Amino acid sequence: MKTRLEEVEGVEEKSGDGGPLESLIEFYRAFNAGDLRGLEAVWLGGDTPSMDNPIGGIRRGWAAIAEGYSKLFSGPARVHVTFHDFTSQGGSDWHLFVGRERGTCVAADGKLDIAFRTTRWFVRQGDSWRQLHHHGSVEDADMLRDYQRLIFGR
Repeated sequence: MKTRLEEVEGVEEKSGDGGPLESLIEFYRAFNAGDLRGLEAVWLGGDTPSMDNPIGGIRRGWAAIAEGYSKLFSGPARVHVTFHDFTSQGGSDWHLFVGRERGTCVAADGKLDIAFRTTRWFVRQGDSWRQLHHHGSVEDADMLRDYQRLIFGR
Protein backbone atom coordinates (compact mmCIF):
# COMPACT_ATOMS: atom_id res chain seq x y z
CA MET A 1 0.00 0.00 0.00
CA LYS A 2 1.20 3.51 -0.75
CA THR A 3 1.81 5.40 2.47
CA ARG A 4 0.53 8.66 0.99
CA LEU A 5 -2.40 8.54 -1.36
CA GLU A 6 -2.97 11.24 -3.94
CA GLU A 7 -6.65 10.37 -4.23
CA VAL A 8 -9.23 8.03 -2.73
CA GLU A 9 -11.94 6.33 -4.76
CA GLY A 10 -12.61 3.34 -2.54
CA VAL A 11 -10.64 0.80 -4.56
CA GLU A 12 -7.29 1.43 -2.86
CA GLU A 13 -5.48 -1.36 -1.03
CA LYS A 14 -5.78 -1.03 2.73
CA SER A 15 -2.77 -1.44 5.02
CA GLY A 16 -4.71 -3.42 7.62
CA ASP A 17 -3.84 -1.03 10.46
CA GLY A 18 -7.48 -0.08 11.08
CA GLY A 19 -6.60 3.62 10.92
CA PRO A 20 -8.69 6.57 9.77
CA LEU A 21 -7.43 6.36 6.18
CA GLU A 22 -8.90 2.86 5.96
CA SER A 23 -12.26 4.23 7.12
CA LEU A 24 -12.04 6.97 4.48
CA ILE A 25 -11.31 4.38 1.79
CA GLU A 26 -14.24 2.29 3.00
CA PHE A 27 -16.53 5.34 2.94
CA TYR A 28 -15.76 5.99 -0.74
CA ARG A 29 -16.08 2.29 -1.59
CA ALA A 30 -19.54 2.17 -0.02
CA PHE A 31 -20.67 5.52 -1.44
CA ASN A 32 -19.58 4.75 -5.00
CA ALA A 33 -21.23 1.31 -4.78
CA GLY A 34 -24.48 2.72 -3.39
CA ASP A 35 -23.96 0.48 -0.34
CA LEU A 36 -26.02 1.87 2.55
CA ARG A 37 -24.94 -0.90 4.95
CA GLY A 38 -21.31 -0.14 4.16
CA LEU A 39 -21.91 3.54 4.89
CA GLU A 40 -23.60 2.64 8.18
CA ALA A 41 -20.47 0.73 9.18
CA VAL A 42 -18.36 3.86 8.60
CA TRP A 43 -20.63 6.51 10.14
CA LEU A 44 -21.03 7.00 13.87
CA GLY A 45 -24.44 5.73 14.98
CA GLY A 46 -27.14 7.45 16.98
CA ASP A 47 -27.97 11.14 17.12
CA THR A 48 -24.40 12.48 17.22
CA PRO A 49 -23.25 12.55 13.56
CA SER A 50 -24.09 15.41 11.23
CA MET A 51 -23.89 16.21 7.53
CA ASP A 52 -24.29 19.48 5.64
CA ASN A 53 -24.21 19.74 1.86
CA PRO A 54 -26.18 21.37 -0.99
CA ILE A 55 -28.04 18.19 -1.96
CA GLY A 56 -28.92 16.67 1.41
CA GLY A 57 -29.11 19.88 3.40
CA ILE A 58 -28.37 19.72 7.11
CA ARG A 59 -28.95 16.26 8.56
CA ARG A 60 -28.43 15.30 12.19
CA GLY A 61 -28.20 11.72 13.42
CA TRP A 62 -27.50 8.53 11.48
CA ALA A 63 -31.20 7.93 10.68
CA ALA A 64 -31.51 11.31 8.88
CA ILE A 65 -28.16 10.83 7.12
CA ALA A 66 -29.19 7.34 5.98
CA GLU A 67 -32.46 8.73 4.64
CA GLY A 68 -30.52 11.18 2.47
CA TYR A 69 -28.26 8.46 1.09
CA SER A 70 -31.28 6.21 0.45
CA LYS A 71 -32.96 8.94 -1.59
CA LEU A 72 -29.78 9.48 -3.60
CA PHE A 73 -29.19 5.77 -4.21
CA SER A 74 -32.79 5.09 -5.24
CA GLY A 75 -33.08 8.21 -7.39
CA PRO A 76 -32.71 8.64 -11.16
CA ALA A 77 -28.96 9.41 -11.14
CA ARG A 78 -25.77 7.53 -10.33
CA VAL A 79 -22.95 9.47 -8.70
CA HIS A 80 -19.30 8.42 -8.56
CA VAL A 81 -16.65 10.58 -6.89
CA THR A 82 -12.95 10.56 -6.06
CA PHE A 83 -11.47 12.48 -3.12
CA HIS A 84 -8.28 14.38 -4.03
CA ASP A 85 -6.15 17.45 -3.25
CA PHE A 86 -6.58 16.73 0.45
CA THR A 87 -4.87 17.24 3.75
CA SER A 88 -4.96 14.78 6.61
CA GLN A 89 -4.34 15.54 10.25
CA GLY A 90 -5.43 14.11 13.55
CA GLY A 91 -4.83 13.08 17.12
CA SER A 92 -5.26 9.91 19.11
CA ASP A 93 -9.07 10.02 18.94
CA TRP A 94 -9.91 12.30 15.98
CA HIS A 95 -8.92 12.69 12.34
CA LEU A 96 -9.81 15.34 9.77
CA PHE A 97 -9.62 15.05 5.99
CA VAL A 98 -10.10 18.30 4.03
CA GLY A 99 -10.03 18.34 0.25
CA ARG A 100 -12.00 18.11 -2.96
CA GLU A 101 -14.19 15.58 -4.71
CA ARG A 102 -14.49 15.24 -8.46
CA GLY A 103 -16.57 12.80 -10.38
CA THR A 104 -19.61 12.25 -12.52
CA CYS A 105 -23.36 12.22 -12.18
CA VAL A 106 -25.10 10.09 -14.80
CA ALA A 107 -28.85 10.01 -15.43
CA ALA A 108 -31.17 9.37 -18.37
CA ASP A 109 -31.07 13.12 -19.06
CA GLY A 110 -27.29 13.22 -19.40
CA LYS A 111 -23.90 13.12 -17.75
CA LEU A 112 -22.36 15.89 -15.67
CA ASP A 113 -18.85 16.40 -14.34
CA ILE A 114 -19.16 17.37 -10.67
CA ALA A 115 -16.81 18.99 -8.16
CA PHE A 116 -17.15 19.70 -4.44
CA ARG A 117 -15.10 20.98 -1.54
CA THR A 118 -15.29 18.33 1.17
CA THR A 119 -14.48 17.88 4.83
CA ARG A 120 -14.76 14.51 6.59
CA TRP A 121 -14.19 14.27 10.35
CA PHE A 122 -13.64 10.87 11.95
CA VAL A 123 -13.47 9.93 15.63
CA ARG A 124 -12.17 6.81 17.30
CA GLN A 125 -14.89 4.58 18.72
CA GLY A 126 -13.31 1.61 20.45
CA ASP A 127 -10.99 0.01 17.91
CA SER A 128 -12.57 1.63 14.85
CA TRP A 129 -12.74 5.04 13.21
CA ARG A 130 -16.23 6.35 12.49
CA GLN A 131 -17.30 9.42 10.55
CA LEU A 132 -18.73 12.10 12.84
CA HIS A 133 -19.27 14.93 10.33
CA HIS A 134 -19.27 15.70 6.63
CA HIS A 135 -19.47 19.13 5.06
CA GLY A 136 -19.65 19.68 1.32
CA SER A 137 -19.88 22.86 -0.71
CA VAL A 138 -19.86 23.91 -4.34
CA GLU A 139 -17.97 26.70 -6.08
CA ASP A 140 -19.84 26.58 -9.40
CA ALA A 141 -23.51 27.61 -9.10
CA ASP A 142 -24.31 26.41 -12.65
CA MET A 143 -22.89 22.97 -11.91
CA LEU A 144 -24.93 22.81 -8.71
CA ARG A 145 -28.13 23.71 -10.57
CA ASP A 146 -27.50 21.02 -13.21
CA TYR A 147 -26.53 18.48 -10.55
CA GLN A 148 -29.72 19.11 -8.56
CA ARG A 149 -31.74 18.70 -11.76
CA LEU A 150 -30.16 15.31 -12.47
CA ILE A 151 -30.33 14.10 -8.84
CA PHE A 152 -33.91 15.16 -8.22
CA GLY A 153 -35.12 14.36 -11.75
CA ARG A 154 -36.68 17.74 -12.40
